[in-house]
Amino acid sequence: MTILEFPRRELAAVLDQLRKDRNFMKQVAHWKEIEPAAAQYRDYPGDISSKLQAVLSGLGYKKLYRHQEEACRSVRSGENVVVVTPTASGKTLCYNLPVLQTILEDAAARALYLFPTKALSQDQVVELQEIIDLLEEDIKTYTFDGDTPPGVRTTIRAAGHIVVTNPDMLHRGILPHHTRWVKLFERLRYVVIDEVHHYRGVFGSHLANVIRRLKRICAFYHARPQFICCSATIANPRELAEKIIGQPVRLIDRNGAPRETKHFIFYNPPVVNQQLGIRRSVIHEATRIARQFLSGGIQTILFARSRLNVEILVTYLREAMIRQRKPADLIRGYRSGYLPRERREIESGLRSGGVRGVVSTNALELGIDIGRLDCCIMVGYPGTVSSTWQQAGRAGRKSGVSAALLVASSHPLDQYIVNHPDYFFKQSPEKGVINPDNLVILMSHVKCAAFELPFEDDERFGIDATGELLEYLEGHGVLHRQDGRFHWTSETYPAEEVSLRSAGTDNVVIIDTTTPDAKVIGEMDLFSAPLLLHPEAIYVHQGRQCHVDKLDWERRKAYVRRVEVDYYTDAEVKTDIKLLDIFNEKRQGAAVRAHGEVSVTTTPTQYKKIKFGSHENIGYGRINLPELEMHTTAYMWRLEESIEAGLKREGLDFASGMKGLGAVLGTVAALYVMCDPQDIRAVPMLKSPFHRRATIFIYECYPGGVGFSEKLYEMHGELLEAARGLVRACPCEAGCPSCVGPAMELGPSGKLSTLRIIEMGMGGG
Repeated sequence: MTILEFPRRELAAVLDQLRKDRNFMKQVAHWKEIEPAAAQYRDYPGDISSKLQAVLSGLGYKKLYRHQEEACRSVRSGENVVVVTPTASGKTLCYNLPVLQTILEDAAARALYLFPTKALSQDQVVELQEIIDLLEEDIKTYTFDGDTPPGVRTTIRAAGHIVVTNPDMLHRGILPHHTRWVKLFERLRYVVIDEVHHYRGVFGSHLANVIRRLKRICAFYHARPQFICCSATIANPRELAEKIIGQPVRLIDRNGAPRETKHFIFYNPPVVNQQLGIRRSVIHEATRIARQFLSGGIQTILFARSRLNVEILVTYLREAMIRQRKPADLIRGYRSGYLPRERREIESGLRSGGVRGVVSTNALELGIDIGRLDCCIMVGYPGTVSSTWQQAGRAGRKSGVSAALLVASSHPLDQYIVNHPDYFFKQSPEKGVINPDNLVILMSHVKCAAFELPFEDDERFGIDATGELLEYLEGHGVLHRQDGRFHWTSETYPAEEVSLRSAGTDNVVIIDTTTPDAKVIGEMDLFSAPLLLHPEAIYVHQGRQCHVDKLDWERRKAYVRRVEVDYYTDAEVKTDIKLLDIFNEKRQGAAVRAHGEVSVTTTPTQYKKIKFGSHENIGYGRINLPELEMHTTAYMWRLEESIEAGLKREGLDFASGMKGLGAVLGTVAALYVMCDPQDIRAVPMLKSPFHRRATIFIYECYPGGVGFSEKLYEMHGELLEAARGLVRACPCEAGCPSCVGPAMELGPSGKLSTLRIIEMGMGGG
């Protein structure tokens, strides 16, 4: 029996069957049917050559969608733009069309494309090259990344019309060697920054400084490039794009692409332990649901949060195929670690239909061409609203009815989303937050910029106090001032010491010793290392569990080896927070919110072994590492004594309520400012030394902060509403890992105490 002979049902029939399944519908938190929308077309702008129009028309672009025409017209008129439309709406043409037209008019013109991943950049080059081949014009397009052979690099520097790369390669491999890239920088007309929503927090703050350096070098060569940015839906696309490029941009967000009917289903696995709030395994539930679509011949993609979960799901689904007497190879996995040839084979199989189901990490979330899929199943909440829409958009990319299912885990973020569908389906409240002027990050790039070109006495790099930074570096022997310029004098190569993924310059290198040829698998900032890389910790890298055998604190190296265990570790720390300065403060009833600078001293004390699935505590261990001090920024919520007195009158426990409040606010804070939960840390204090009042501190885990705390201060009301909603909606009796924390740690009144603190602090009495 061939693949084509397998019985295939219409997706609508499978969805109808699920609607009639009482057990399935009992767990459906929300089922939304998104209505179809017709395409809105525009004619090509009059200055687009007939030859280019003919080629694009032959590829199916007989007319442009409204946003494509608006973007092309705006770019051609000299504006910077940020295009914000859904997945598969044709954003690529928004930059390819004006770039190609400009090069057709001026063969010396150049463009630089920035993509966050190598896979996406290579995929985009294939699409672009197809157009160029049909044009039969001498437009040279190259990918420049770590895999580019040395011989090809010389050709790219000399003749590349369009250079496709990533921020890390621009930072380390192009800008410091700009004298080899004279032809690119002298005639650079456009800089394309795709997937702008990925550049937030530390990464985005670094990129903004890389762009400052890029513009500085362009100015040296008398070039002023335009910027074309593309993004998934976030709350502040224009603000984020303008902070990254340091110039005004025009927002283009009126989507003209057609949309077919999409069914979006929030599925919450049944509770198996009401008291502890533990739900049935998200892996098993997703497997069971996926089998129903796959057995009907529905081409399906599953997104998992880790490489380990990808392999588990692939194993389960292949076993299901074999039981149905179908080839196991109908199911494939897709994640980092696979060889490029294997990835291309899987992508081709998805496009041709030879692969019926694929299980992927977020590696397939971006716009890599995998053809038309019918169904997307997200195994756990992807982390942000924009990522969820990106993943859901991989189904129904061409035409016809499609389905997207979010199968929630017990994680607090998952539970908040499935129980608050209005939050998700309304305009995303998530904000992409960056702070290019974070002193640690800024200083790193001032060094890099000085290495690339001498600084003039009155030159400004981001902030007015640039001169003070230059004088500081001169005083430390890094720069030398002569004839009104600051020259680089150090023997070091600064870009090599600056990671775009970390705020600090002092990182701990992680070395995998599982095999004799020990190799570096990652790095971690100095302030997170004691919590995640202490001896005996279980460090999870790309879904693989690694046991930390040794942390060499002096040499900043952690030695790990791969293991298979059924638990993870969670470090407990003693945290001392000193309030140094208050930037903003506002009273509301019996509580005060504030934003300011703090000094955080952390000392790891012990770690717990937490069993996967049940979250049981199965052991302890001591941690012996030195304390660390960091200056950063924090959002604070200070409670007056009347709230504590009110809880006591109601017979509730204020201390357990504060602990639960720290847990729930830390969860929703990460959701609302679109950051990784490890980027911030919530610490409840029953009596802060500064005000002698109970205070919740949410501080940023990066020296100087990158702007998260300021956004939390601005979104204070939304934050408390979200926290209250999460606690109220959780079905547990007295607290669980999905809301305020395990009841066994908070006590019987912990959940109610947390809820009452929030309500009283909001003025609810």
